[in-house]
Amino acid sequence: MHPFVLHDTLGAAYIGVMLAAILHGVSIVQAWYYFGHQNDRWTIKGLVTAVMVFDTIHQALIIHTIYSYTITYWGEPEELDKLVWSLIVEVLFNGLTAFLVQSFLTLRIWRLSNRSILLTGFALCLVFAEFGVLLAYTGLALDFDTYEQLAKLKALSITVNALAAAGDVMIAVTLCSILHFSRTGFHRSDTMINKLILYSVNTGVLTSLCAIGSLISIVFAGQTFYYIGFFFCIGRLYTNSLLATLNARKKIRGCGESSDHVSLSLRDCNINTSTKLTNASVRRGANISIKIDTTKEFASDLAEDNDTEKLSESVSSGTNLEKHQI
Repeated sequence: MHPFVLHDTLGAAYIGVMLAAILHGVSIVQAWYYFGHQNDRWTIKGLVTAVMVFDTIHQALIIHTIYSYTITYWGEPEELDKLVWSLIVEVLFNGLTAFLVQSFLTLRIWRLSNRSILLTGFALCLVFAEFGVLLAYTGLALDFDTYEQLAKLKALSITVNALAAAGDVMIAVTLCSILHFSRTGFHRSDTMINKLILYSVNTGVLTSLCAIGSLISIVFAGQTFYYIGFFFCIGRLYTNSLLATLNARKKIRGCGESSDHVSLSLRDCNINTSTKLTNASVRRGANISIKIDTTKEFASDLAEDNDTEKLSESVSSGTNLEKHQI
């Protein structure tokens, strides 16, 4: 490695560390908000805690990597060809973060798909395959001392990024499809579903693009560290996507409240009209399909414990009110 190529190597890794640090700061703020405003079961809180711990350890490891090359080995260009242990270990903690978040999203597929073994099994296969290949990569890389030796694992690195992108896309598409076909035809519940679809897309798009960027970089620019810059950031994107989804639940549950007030006013001002509309709704009952089971599923997915009951009551109330508007 020579000084004139440092822009494509250490320079790219340095930028990746800086972007990862910024995203880590965002995740810390989101975690602070989560623990201060959300009342989830210990399992969800444990998930958030574990993800934040792994994310913080990963940030420390990549900082150690850059510090070693730029400070510890300053003036020793021959050391730049050697691997720093933290550069290999950080792959494991990045993988743990991705594994936890993808497993959580796969659990959502299980709940929302009425426990579909086919959909859930396919997602799980991708998640476990990615984590398994990543473990193999880490275990083998720990025995290497130079980047020339590490190049032998290029196929495994490509496989990890390909599986990551495929898993994220598959999970996002599956969640969006399930939610789309769960529409009830009522404004309040459909608004909530639209919000869920939006967050599901956002969860998969950012991580998928980062994984694809890393994949393209290692295939077409394998002699550079562009792929390392992308890989440094992907764990932060998983963490922020998870926290953003969890913190957005109250906002999603609040969708449609204004329409509830309008419906109440119309009913109170004109009892006869309300009665006629109610009778009409009864006559058309055969054409009204309210997917209560699905509503309960995504309601329970949005909230835990006491929040689930409140959300279910809110959705039921909104649905009943909207019947009078048919």
